[in-house]
Parts: sequence; C-alpha cells; structure tokens
Amino acid sequence: METNKIVELVDAEIYQRGNLILTGVNLEIEKGEFIYVIGKVGTGKSSLIKTLNAEIPLISGIGTVVGHQLKGMKQSEVAGLRRELGVVFQDFRLLTDRNVHDNLAFVLKATGWKNKIEIEGRIAEVLDSAGVLDKIRSMPHELSGGEQQRVVVARAILNNPELILADEPTGNLDPETSEQILDLFVNLNRQGKTVIMVTHDYASIANKPARTLVCANSQISDSATNTSTFDFASLLERNF
Repeated sequence: METNKIVELVDAEIYQRGNLILTGVNLEIEKGEFIYVIGKVGTGKSSLIKTLNAEIPLISGIGTVVGHQLKGMKQSEVAGLRRELGVVFQDFRLLTDRNVHDNLAFVLKATGWKNKIEIEGRIAEVLDSAGVLDKIRSMPHELSGGEQQRVVVARAILNNPELILADEPTGNLDPETSEQILDLFVNLNRQGKTVIMVTHDYASIANKPARTLVCANSQISDSATNTSTFDFASLLERNF
C-alpha cells in the first residue's frame, strides 16, 4: 500500500555519544511538507537530522526515511539512503582543493553518473537554479558565504532527492543573505521537495511560517498542523 509519509519515527530514542538526547519521539512527515526544527543549543535539533541521515544510528524505536528502515541499518545500506537525500550543512563542507564544477562532478561520479554530457548538463542546471552558474569555475575560497551556501544547495539537489535536510543553513550568514537562502528552500518545496530545516533564524522564518517542531526538555513537540493560524511569537515566548 502506497504511503505519503516520507519520514516516520515511532517511540524513537535518539542518542548522541551515548547520551540520551531525545526520548519518545513520535513524528510523521508527509511528502511535500516544509518543516522547521527549532530549540536551544543542545536540545537535539542536529541529532534529529543526523539520525534521519543515518549519521547517528537509531538504537531504540522505529524509524523510516524515504522507505529505508533506520534501525539496524548496515553501513552498506547507508549509501543507498543518502543517495535519496539532499543534505545542507552550516559549514558548507565543500572540497577546498577543487572548484565548484569539480565539487559537484565528484558527487555525481560517486553516485554512479558516468555520461560526461549528462554530468555537465546536470551541474549547469542545478547551479543555475541556485543562482550561481557564473561561479562554476570559482574555488570555494573565492566565494562569499552566501555563494558557498548556494553551491551547497545545488550540490544537495544533484540527484533530485525527495527529501532535503538542512542543518542551520543560514547560521553563518547575514540577515539579507539568510532571507535569500531561505527563499531557495521555499522554492524547492514549491517544486515538490520535502524540506526539514534546523534553524535559529527566527526573524526570517516568522515571515515564512510553516509547521514547526520544537526541541526542549528531551522532547519534540509539534507547534501546529494548521500553519495559517500559527503564532510564532507566542511559541518563542513559551519555549525560549
């Protein structure tokens, strides 16, 4: 039976370096949703993302991400899961010894692309969609923080993933650039991508409200399913 759930956690316990960070996590995310994850430092936001990405193994509970079972996942299965995800990091994680084109070509070749014409076409397509096609031959150190993050977004969508995980993607950026990067994710969501974004950029997301998960006191609470009536300011006063 086909399901619209792209992420499901049932009674999940999330650990980080042997410490229980989040307990009793029950979460369902449908295909095409846009989700913010907020909370104080150390409350489990990044641990949630790392669990969904299989960077942290799920030890207790049930977890399914894009059809892959997280619990008991073998290392050989992790690569298959990650090919179906797009991951955006705060610290970019670009390869500093090669230019933008070669950073993206590396990912495509590592995930099985072999046809040179198709590789070149896909690189140009994603860089254009992220607004940095003109930076294709630039080295990472020649780019501003916003330009680097646009390249990282382009890298994340190379294999046309259904689910994009973004861990503080605007954390190192100024407010104007943060707004532009958030717009990129909103546009990707409008194209049908599911987006889960950890963020502290409350000013920007208050202008673009969406379903919000709050990490606090070792729990994840769901702000609202009806985002049209979501009172973001009230949520911050209660939890922060």
